[in-house]
Amino acid sequence: MIKIGEYNTLKILRDTSVGLYLGDNENNDVLLPNKYVPDAFEMGDEITVFCYLDNDERPIATTLKPYIKLNDFALLKVAEVNKIGAFLDWGLEKHLFVPFREQAGKMEKGKKYLIYMFLDEKTGRLVGSSKTNQFINNDNLTVREKEEVSLIVSRYTELGIEVIINRQHKGLIYKNEVFQKLSLGQHLKGYVNKIRSDNKIDISLQKTGYKNIEPSAQKLLEKLKNNDGFLALNDKSDPEAIKSELEMSKKNFKKALGNLYKQKLVLIKEEGIYLT
Repeated sequence: MIKIGEYNTLKILRDTSVGLYLGDNENNDVLLPNKYVPDAFEMGDEITVFCYLDNDERPIATTLKPYIKLNDFALLKVAEVNKIGAFLDWGLEKHLFVPFREQAGKMEKGKKYLIYMFLDEKTGRLVGSSKTNQFINNDNLTVREKEEVSLIVSRYTELGIEVIINRQHKGLIYKNEVFQKLSLGQHLKGYVNKIRSDNKIDISLQKTGYKNIEPSAQKLLEKLKNNDGFLALNDKSDPEAIKSELEMSKKNFKKALGNLYKQKLVLIKEEGIYLT
């Protein structure tokens, strides 16, 4: 079966005036237009392509790599808005359609939005939605505390930054625990800090407890090496100065500093820290 909205590895069946026809093991075929045909090929070769519907709603293949695939999230820019909805640039010739009913707020041309792409069962078309919360839930959690997870930045709130966890669940990084600049749609790693009784998930960008001492110490050590062996910081420094310089909390900084001091790698003086 040729899957729309996904990458497919297909065999080259025949060469025609309009392009190559590729097929699967179930006698389904799809056209790879001439502009995407590789310079060298032989009948029977396998080629990996992305399949979607063209402007006439016919399956088509391309060697271009879209910014998003089926059942996934991505930050996309609006190319056009008309009376039926918005059309987003997702890296292919035909834009991705987002109907008004799937817009969390009215979309504007030129702006970027976090989008989920799904297959509309009624039309068989690929459709985008900025109402991303409907595609994630915390009813049946597949993560546990202290586990490393993949994150997508989804929304800014008064409490902090909401993230999508493993493309399945919603979590929150509290504002006072963010020590680096995060942007909408950004992909990064994090850790499950706490799972609450109502299945709400608190996320940390650093390992918690003892496990965080080593990477923080390594980060501090690298910063010292890159700064001629000196930083104008110590355990009495202002938390904001530490955050600005190292992108870590004062608590983690003090743990890291203590770790390096015990290993006799640094000297701590009034004016700052020196590499030994």
